Amino acid sequence: MKTEEVKQLFGQFEQAAAEVEGVECWSARELYPILGYSQWRNFMNAVDKAKESYQNAGNKVSDHFADISKTIVMPKGAEKEIDDILLTRYACYLIAQNEDPRKSQNIHC
Repeated sequence: MKTEEVKQLFGQFEQAAAEVEGVECWSARELYPILGYSQWRNFMNAVDKAKESYQNAGNKVSDHFADISKTIVMPKGAEKEIDDILLTRYACYLIAQNEDPRKSQNIHC
């Protein structure tokens, strides 16, 4: 991957950050396209592997992977509640370590 591509992806990653209750975090729903996933379910495979890795090390998954839901607006004004996960920077790092190696966007948070 070229240096400019890495800088661009890292910039997108940093711009997607938010602060929730004083903690820097990322919405998994906003992060997955940045990492090159076209489908949520495929991204969730990497998230599940990252969670398993963290838990196997004797850690509490909810410290870095906070399950939440949020409401999105559908066509014609309808609303739908969807699952999301708030991720710490460390959780993002674990996901990058466990993501699909075929993704060209492999950057480490």
